[in-house]
Amino acid sequence: MKGFLEDANYSIGLLDEGATLADVIDNCIYEHTHTGKKAFYVGDLGKLVRNNIQWQNVMAPIKPFYPVKCNSTPGVLEILGTLGVGFACSSKSEMALVQDLGISPENIIYTNPCKQASQIKYAAKAGINIMTCDNDIELKKISRNHPNAKLLLHIATEDITAGEEMNMKFGTTLKNCRHLMECAKELGVQIVGVKFHVSGSCKDLQTYIHAISDARCVFDMAEEFGFKMNMLDIGGGFTGSELQLEEVNHVIRPLLDVYFPKESGVNVIAEPGCYYVSSAFTLAVNVIAKKTVEYDKLLPSGVEQTRNDDEPVFTYYINDGVYGSFASKLSEKLNTIPEVHKKYKEDEPLFASSLWGPSCDELDQIVENCLLPELSVGDWLIFDNMGSGTLGEQSTFNDYQRPLIYYMMSFSDWDEMQDAGIASDTLMKNFFFVPSCIQLSSEERFSTAA
Repeated sequence: MKGFLEDANYSIGLLDEGATLADVIDNCIYEHTHTGKKAFYVGDLGKLVRNNIQWQNVMAPIKPFYPVKCNSTPGVLEILGTLGVGFACSSKSEMALVQDLGISPENIIYTNPCKQASQIKYAAKAGINIMTCDNDIELKKISRNHPNAKLLLHIATEDITAGEEMNMKFGTTLKNCRHLMECAKELGVQIVGVKFHVSGSCKDLQTYIHAISDARCVFDMAEEFGFKMNMLDIGGGFTGSELQLEEVNHVIRPLLDVYFPKESGVNVIAEPGCYYVSSAFTLAVNVIAKKTVEYDKLLPSGVEQTRNDDEPVFTYYINDGVYGSFASKLSEKLNTIPEVHKKYKEDEPLFASSLWGPSCDELDQIVENCLLPELSVGDWLIFDNMGSGTLGEQSTFNDYQRPLIYYMMSFSDWDEMQDAGIASDTLMKNFFFVPSCIQLSSEERFSTAA
């Protein structure tokens, strides 16, 4: 590896024993209150280190390939690259990002199910050979533009729940796999493995059993066509919970030992995205406008009104929304609740409230209904678990500006990296020391390298 990007304009605060991320958030809010009240993130990169250790303890020898689209910020990519994690890319720009880290092509897979011909050519030129495919049209496109491609057949899983029926689903059937192998044989394209994906919202872990069994059928089918299969990708869907990770491992491990034992030579990989980054980032936003609304207009349809008519109901507008950090809200429920930063009394009354982004668009609703103390314009709200699906390429709608990101890591997590032999002098140049009792003096301490 080349190490860290030479032109990366960021730094990582190394927290003293007495300093916490809450202190960092307090200090940043103090600074922003006096300099412009912009939304900002605080990213605990040590969480990535701890999650990787947990993965190795529970899921080894399954190698993680991190989906770059989940969170493509430089601090995340560089820490994960240093930890030896592979990368799953869905576009040319993502492939270029991880290539600039010095990641070898063997540790990059191109996973977009609907690839542009120009981006397939880019992958071919870059030596990125492993990619996924689930239909014959895609197969023919790959054969024309990447003669050295090594394909993972993406098979469908039966994990659709009532809330997911309208989501796009990818993957081919077992029956169609035979047709795809016939086509690949005629076109001279290599098929080297199988991929499947089980959604993180899937509650039935038996889905993994069916998927691994189907994958074994595809491997057996491939032998008939003379393909040498050596890779199984069990996809993403890992939420970040240690309990969920252990539950999945408990289900899949016996089946993998039977169908894909070590002596088979099959490398098993996975694509944990949310698992690594979701809980590592906290977002702070500022209330920019406020108004009182009628209660029955705030209630979701079908909910009975039980409130006193004399109580005020508030709508708050904040300086970030679905065209920015809450983009995932357009397709899924928000998995975090707002926390009020200012101190308020335990017996202070709570009021029905809704939260909206700054675009004045009817889609820009972040929280439909929640209970909050009465807030004022200029107050701050904190959202935890904001590291996944919020920090990729974002919209410029309504002059939206990406929030600043303040990276932090504790001394103990830094020591873990040193003990693992993956800390380097190049990495250390990105760190600066954060004393436990000193107010951070300026925004610049975070946005430029120490």
